[in-house]
Amino acid sequence: MADQKDEVDLKHAKKELIVAVRECRDRGLVQTAKWLTEQAAALKPLEPGEFPAFPSDTPDFLQEYDAYNVARSYYDVHEYDRASHVLRDCTSQKAYFLCMYARYMGGEKRRGDAMADSLGPLKAGQDQCGWLRTLREELQQKEADLDGYGLYLYGVVLRRLGLQQEAITALLSAINKEPLHWGAWLELAMLINDKANLVALSLPNHWMKQFFLAHCYLELQMNEDALTQLQGLADKGFSLSTWVKAQTANAYHNMRQVEPAVDLLKQLHAEDPYRLDNMDTLSNLLYVKEMRAELSHLAHSVCQVDKFRVETCCVIGNYYSLRGQHEKAVLYFQRALKLNPNYLSAWTLMGHEYMEMKNTSAAIQAYRHAIEVNRRDYRAWYGLGQTYEILKMPFYCLYYYRQAHQLRPNDSRMLMALGECYEKLDRILEAIKCYWRAYSVVDQEGMALVKLAKLHELIKEDQQAAAFYTAFVQQSEMMGTVDVEEQCQAYRYLANHYLKHKDLDQATFYARRCCDFASTREEGKSLLQQISGLRSSQGDDSSLSQSIAEGRPAVTPVTATPTSSVPPMNLTFTS
Repeated sequence: MADQKDEVDLKHAKKELIVAVRECRDRGLVQTAKWLTEQAAALKPLEPGEFPAFPSDTPDFLQEYDAYNVARSYYDVHEYDRASHVLRDCTSQKAYFLCMYARYMGGEKRRGDAMADSLGPLKAGQDQCGWLRTLREELQQKEADLDGYGLYLYGVVLRRLGLQQEAITALLSAINKEPLHWGAWLELAMLINDKANLVALSLPNHWMKQFFLAHCYLELQMNEDALTQLQGLADKGFSLSTWVKAQTANAYHNMRQVEPAVDLLKQLHAEDPYRLDNMDTLSNLLYVKEMRAELSHLAHSVCQVDKFRVETCCVIGNYYSLRGQHEKAVLYFQRALKLNPNYLSAWTLMGHEYMEMKNTSAAIQAYRHAIEVNRRDYRAWYGLGQTYEILKMPFYCLYYYRQAHQLRPNDSRMLMALGECYEKLDRILEAIKCYWRAYSVVDQEGMALVKLAKLHELIKEDQQAAAFYTAFVQQSEMMGTVDVEEQCQAYRYLANHYLKHKDLDQATFYARRCCDFASTREEGKSLLQQISGLRSSQGDDSSLSQSIAEGRPAVTPVTATPTSSVPPMNLTFTS
């Protein structure tokens, strides 16, 4: 790992970026070129005499320049096979790469046309036409002579064929030869499953590694580390980078800190109203906050820019979903997938819409497609768990919730879902561990304590149950938003518990709280009468019984307050 304190020579970085932009454009790598130009634009401009030369303009390439120029014009208008045919006899690194990349893009185009009706991405290793295997064989024969861009293409083909270890090796070689090629870094990131894999990589000691680490940390849900890395990039001179700002917003989004994420994305939209990147994330946040007017404005704005971008379709789909028009939302998510079958957000969001429409089979299919695109999408695993929960298949739920928990180990929602599965399977101790862990990592839904209380009540551990119920009512009174039914049950249990243990002050306190709710009022009154009887038998004043009988408050209110606290749990959590 690079030291966070390492400085970046910004002038040298600017020169490297300028050269890399030209090299990527010449090879048709337009998305990488776009990303690189944005990073270059975030740095101070060079003086006229400081612009670098371009080392790829070798004599052999200049001899093939006419063929390359024609082929590049064909490539730009998506005539990939024609471009490859023109360059079939070229041997220079740049022309050879464009030839092979055009063949790859032609195969991808035919594959996309073939699956346009089914809306399903091919699984890893699936190669209906054999074109990927043929491409792999040809690239493998020249592997020793390939430059960084050729090795990148070789790694891409290997990854598409499901040969992950070989792909990692090829992509690492590509990055070490061409560290400015961001597309190679992104392909490598898709093969990293956990932090151990990331640490084991032999990465070049180049400032681009810091961008890669920030991206990987986000993908692995290591959001605090990602924020630290992104802040380091901003401090080193990339504070104006739109990518750094957008990724910072994504980190806040993953951490469920909605306000700062919305503010950053709105700032990006205000600075460049024609920028559609990350606007789908902004629409997700506006949907969560139920900001219908802002989401409507965003939908109209992006539609005017480009109605056939996947981000636009996602924004409009979220808008219709917020309005409750789930059929229209699905239509726009399907439109996004026709434009890009590997667009992860559309698969996941479409699964959510099918869930709203009670179409569980379609939801399962959508979530499974999302996992095929990216196995690290915890939302898809969690959605599958919820779907099978509706189908009353707890063993399936348990598997999918475990997968989601592994991706988000500190997300209380995953832990609560796991606990409920264990509870349905009568595995009470595992359920208790899950609920306790959910409470320990800050329970977002505020239900872990009452779940713990109920389970301890079930296994006859009265003191533990009373302590958890007490903590729950204290938490619910402090938060102000609780499930009233659960609150009533807690007051009822505590009143009976303290009455059983002859703690009349505490029993009176909770019995009176029972009287505050219609569903437990009669039981509360009955408990107060029992308490009054006990006090009378002990020689206490009987004014309380008379007050209850007359339906008015007692003359001297009981001011006892709960004294129990959450008990320590000596449990080792395992999912």
